[in-house]
Amino acid sequence: MPSPASLRPGDRVALLVPGSRDYLDLVIALLAGGVFPIPLDPRLTATERAGVLDDLAPTLAITDPADVPRLLAQLPAPARHGVPLGRPIHVTSGTTGHPKGVFSGLLKPDQAAALVTEERALWGFTADDVNLVLSPLYHSAPLRFATGTLLAGGRVVGFAEDGLQAPFDPVTATRLIETERPTTMFCVPAHLQRLFAHWDRVGVPDLSSFRLVAHAGAPCPPAIKRRLIELFPPETTWEFYGSTEGQFTACRSEEWQQRPGSVGRARPGRRLLVEDDGTIWCVVPDAARFSYFGAPEKTAQAWRDTPQGPAFTVGDLGHLDDDGYLYLSGRREDLIITGGVNVYPVEVENVLSAVPGVLDIAVHSVPSDEWGQQVIATVVGDVDEDALRSYAREHLAPPKRPKEYRFVEALPRTLTGKVLRRQL
Repeated sequence: MPSPASLRPGDRVALLVPGSRDYLDLVIALLAGGVFPIPLDPRLTATERAGVLDDLAPTLAITDPADVPRLLAQLPAPARHGVPLGRPIHVTSGTTGHPKGVFSGLLKPDQAAALVTEERALWGFTADDVNLVLSPLYHSAPLRFATGTLLAGGRVVGFAEDGLQAPFDPVTATRLIETERPTTMFCVPAHLQRLFAHWDRVGVPDLSSFRLVAHAGAPCPPAIKRRLIELFPPETTWEFYGSTEGQFTACRSEEWQQRPGSVGRARPGRRLLVEDDGTIWCVVPDAARFSYFGAPEKTAQAWRDTPQGPAFTVGDLGHLDDDGYLYLSGRREDLIITGGVNVYPVEVENVLSAVPGVLDIAVHSVPSDEWGQQVIATVVGDVDEDALRSYAREHLAPPKRPKEYRFVEALPRTLTGKVLRRQL
């Protein structure tokens, strides 16, 4: 393993190991020295690793979990508690194309401090917080919540006896809720579904320690959302909408109850703009700007200047109501064009998820000689197809009504809960 002395500001360190407490400390320490960690899924194949690492050209790639504490021990002690001078280089999922590294660049000290302060102000991180980690730390949201907690002086729980992060398990998560009394938790709807199913069998644990439960990463079925609000303490549950590139909105569940389907208003320091074609743009402060590492043409496509300031898009579609609340229609690459009519899967999913018995649903398409594309709904749950068709006739225009319903035990999803529509 190269000596830390060989690392310079602007260098990159690929982390191809499971998450751990040392992993979190290493991320903070590297960023405090201006070195950018690249958190990656340790299960990537050699081919997949090469495709990512060739683009990002890391100075160092860590593949042995034992090297994490070794490298951390060799870094200056103050760096372990320093202010990050940038964000980790997270790689976009690549489900719609070649993965890209999202790069903040080296921030000036005042920008770096502003980024930490902004996150702490939004989520209220304090030294009293105990963050329960459920998702792999190579994903941006769980890493951000965990490091935000540590930077505020709190602690993070959710690791196995060997100190490494294990795959999510509702039994273990429930035990940690009972023994560690976490105050915060980031999750995706799939986590909630599995937790609630487990609690239906064994009973709901004492959830009174929580002050913040935030979910994101995928649309939350209304039934799961309502259960979340019912079980956790009042005014503790949130949804936010964002991407690897940046965060757009934050929405208390109480706001969602008043505006079902909304993902909230622009989070502090941001402003939302929606074009006539539905493309969502987000105006951000300078500290939150990014580029796609080594891909200037893709960076240029993501940004534009507006009278309100620099704004970026990730190609998501939606609309704003008169009070500035955002409603998502989906992603442009998920768009179904059937008979010349645009159909957004999320819109159809939001409608049909209200049918009693529907636990999960994904809308996608198959080629059609007659229509170009044909709308298909893949459903999880104990529900009659006739009930789905009847509800669709009542609530959806003809082009949006699925022509075929398929029933499965579970939808294929990424670890952050996104549906793998291509597999459907």
